[in-house]
Amino acid sequence: MNWSIALAALWGVSANVLAMIPSKDNHWTRAYMLIAVGIPILGYVTLQNGPWIGLIVLAAGMSVLRWPVIYLGRWVRKMIGSAS
Repeated sequence: MNWSIALAALWGVSANVLAMIPSKDNHWTRAYMLIAVGIPILGYVTLQNGPWIGLIVLAAGMSVLRWPVIYLGRWVRKMIGSAS
């Protein structure tokens, strides 16, 4: 196992631990922090292991941070709908 996969696994464990701790802002601050840390880790994984492993790690991260992805999809759908 190389360092990039170890960092991605550590990110996943820390994301799950942070999700278990109660929060007053529905975990949005933690989600933004995890996104900011996770994007460079995803790039590092893709660089070291190739695009297919990068896509697998991206899917794992999207499953952990599902609500930011859902809201991004809604925003994009609204922007596409208003452009037509």
